[in-house]
Amino acid sequence: MFKPTVGPIVGHTTTHQTRLFLRGTPRKNISVFAGIRYRRAGEVCWLNSIFAKLEPVRDGCEVIALNELSADTEYEYQAGWFSPAGPMHTVETAQQLPLQWPQDLYRFRTPSNTTTKPRAYIVGSCRYLRMTGGMPVLPHRSDRIFASIMQQVHHAQPPVSAVLMTGDQVYVDDLNIVAPDRELNDIFSKYRAAFSQPNISQLMSSVPTYMILDDHEIEDNWPANKSNKDDYLYTNAMTAYEIYQASHSPIPELLDNGRVSSTLNRYWYQFTEGDIEWFVTDSRTRRNLSTADRRILDQAQEIALCEWLINSSARVKFVVTSVMFYPDKKIQGDDAWKAFPEQRLRLLETIRQHRIKNVIFVSGDVHGSLTSRLTHSEDPDFEVHTVVSSPLSNSKLLPYANAASFILDQPLARTAEGEYRHALTGAVISQDNFAHLVVDAGQIRVSYHDHEGKLLQQTDIPLR
Repeated sequence: MFKPTVGPIVGHTTTHQTRLFLRGTPRKNISVFAGIRYRRAGEVCWLNSIFAKLEPVRDGCEVIALNELSADTEYEYQAGWFSPAGPMHTVETAQQLPLQWPQDLYRFRTPSNTTTKPRAYIVGSCRYLRMTGGMPVLPHRSDRIFASIMQQVHHAQPPVSAVLMTGDQVYVDDLNIVAPDRELNDIFSKYRAAFSQPNISQLMSSVPTYMILDDHEIEDNWPANKSNKDDYLYTNAMTAYEIYQASHSPIPELLDNGRVSSTLNRYWYQFTEGDIEWFVTDSRTRRNLSTADRRILDQAQEIALCEWLINSSARVKFVVTSVMFYPDKKIQGDDAWKAFPEQRLRLLETIRQHRIKNVIFVSGDVHGSLTSRLTHSEDPDFEVHTVVSSPLSNSKLLPYANAASFILDQPLARTAEGEYRHALTGAVISQDNFAHLVVDAGQIRVSYHDHEGKLLQQTDIPLR
């Protein structure tokens, strides 16, 4: 067996299940299979081995589910792919072959089922990896921050439960002016290069990783910049996104054979850890730009989000939106929620009128990081916060945001009942960084670190 060419990636993980992504090398007219075997850390005997056939139409990628796991338990696993000599092999016959597994041993931990246990998360976005002629240029620059994240993971208490990548994990459009990538194989190559660098690969093989797309997975400021010729680009970009990012999320249905379905009907999703819940929105592909009913979230998604906010019993509710919920940017802010004020106000009024506490909006996109508090002039019980983390790795061609980039001296919204007012709760960070969130009984501690792991800023958000 050979090592995976991309992965393994630990995806959606619960107290009893995890989803593992991996890629082999597809071969024309030759069957290719992938396998995973696993056991509790420190044990000698393997609990199970699961195999799947790899298809060229999916670029040789597959997601395998491990079921009937125990809560708060460390598991170790091996993963690989192979091509049997005979052309007539099936998954059942291939797994009977005498296989020599790759020596690499990976580990992950299932979450605790203790509801009130403190939890920790890593949040980041905008990882720029330049590609020229199909090859990454200076890839260590975009990969070095993941080594620092791994150091944080190794020493973190409480343990890091998950990594949230909130958009622009790849830049499909990095050379749009010179040589735009529109072909599916070219987009696949960008994903393979981005996800196979050594440090990010090590991180994703051990910590559950949740992803959502933003514009650069398709094209800058999508769909505002869409042309009549971009349908082909969109189809290919979303095919690659579904295979490499959405496939190991909570969205796909779990099948009886230990696989997950390749059919997706949406990109937004939810997941839960104890008394903490996450709602990861798709704020990019369901936009309506018409003047009659402008939406950044489609109607079904808005209804689901509002119902979740109202009915969820979670003590802390994180809402991920790849573009900033607030504050608004002075320039080029129309790509974010600033351009959809009616829908944003509906969400804020839902939170305020139902007196929902501990709502945190998490986003990236702007190449600057910050925390901010939103209040209401006539309702002292209303309060929401935002945590922005961007970029993981910037391009020298793209500027960083700073405090002067945002509209901070005006109310976010006005109604007959009062004004929504916001203020920064820390400095705006204008360099490569990631956020480390720790949720305990009384607060959320947000710590920003640079690409070397150095602490840049720390903010505490009191829970109510």
